[in-house]
Amino acid sequence: MMSVRMSTLASLRGRIDRLETHGDAHGLDRIALGHAGADAMLQGGLAKGAVHEVFAAGHQSAAATGFIAGLAGRVSSRRPLVWVRHDFSELESGALSMNGLAELGLDPRRLVGVYAADVDTALRTTADALACDAVGAVVLDVWGEAKQFDLVASRKLTLAAQASGVTCLVLRAAATPQPSTAETRWIVRAAHSPPAAPWSVWGAPVFDVELVRNRHGLVGRWIMDWKCDECLFSEPTAYPQPVAAAPAHRPDSAARGSRAFGPRERRAG
Repeated sequence: MMSVRMSTLASLRGRIDRLETHGDAHGLDRIALGHAGADAMLQGGLAKGAVHEVFAAGHQSAAATGFIAGLAGRVSSRRPLVWVRHDFSELESGALSMNGLAELGLDPRRLVGVYAADVDTALRTTADALACDAVGAVVLDVWGEAKQFDLVASRKLTLAAQASGVTCLVLRAAATPQPSTAETRWIVRAAHSPPAAPWSVWGAPVFDVELVRNRHGLVGRWIMDWKCDECLFSEPTAYPQPVAAAPAHRPDSAARGSRAFGPRERRAG
């Protein structure tokens, strides 16, 4: 019995050592996000069967939730998405909106919501869900500085994700990044949407995204549009910005052959 335990312990230590080294980046199965700059930095896209952390910058939990929903949409494709939510998250940021997820391009019929009374239950439920290879992705939604979500818990989730090939997306609001075995770590803020069509009330979702941890490459920061119909991230769409009218008592700057924007002429907005 002792030899079996020692063998199991040695095997687990070996797997943990491999997790904490860089490993083979090219051996990972990846899904392109659609944003050229981010995909290039990620060497082809987001790694599947791994743990990825998304942190909300300041009071930007709504933006972080929208971004992680986009990641889940890219990774889970047409498979079920399990969203494990700490009850305190709903008290602080409100309930998930099925209409909102549908507008983002996700199919609410494929969403399995699980509410956990505490962080320990949320971690156990997430590990159980990751063990099911029929699932496309699992979102672990935890609010605040949860002491239970330490390096050991992160290792367990990473091992479970690697064993099944199911991607784990960890959403953290009102929390500070701590050491973990996550493949990537993102900090998300809301960005300004371009003007929408006259018949549309809302602009397209736009995120200010900073990649602060990348186990197999460099980091960076981008403005990323989310295309709801294509379920795809993209680079910002260029659009003409309104220009302030020239003062009536001055000649037009173009007629004077000066710069496009003089000292008293600035872009509006």
